[in-house]
Amino acid sequence: MKVWTKVHLKDRDAKVEKIGRSLTNYLYDSGPMVNIKERYNISKDDYKEITQYTANRISGILMLYLASDYKRINDIVNKYNIKNESINNIIPEVEGYINK
Repeated sequence: MKVWTKVHLKDRDAKVEKIGRSLTNYLYDSGPMVNIKERYNISKDDYKEITQYTANRISGILMLYLASDYKRINDIVNKYNIKNESINNIIPEVEGYINK
């Protein structure tokens, strides 16, 4: 029987931590999150909890990807691929240098 549960990975990977931290900052340090944080007076501790949660989740997905555990990634996709009105018309966005 398959049981859905959270797992904390003990193996630490500096590259995964760096990418997880960078992606979390990429998501939260600009754009609407800055405005939301200020508008709703989100405390420093609450904001830290939100960003830590995000970094942990991103790092977990990266660890699964590096381990080529596509079955577990697929399980996560299937569980969280729910339609809601908050996410609509996804347009991939990338920031960085390009060669012209």
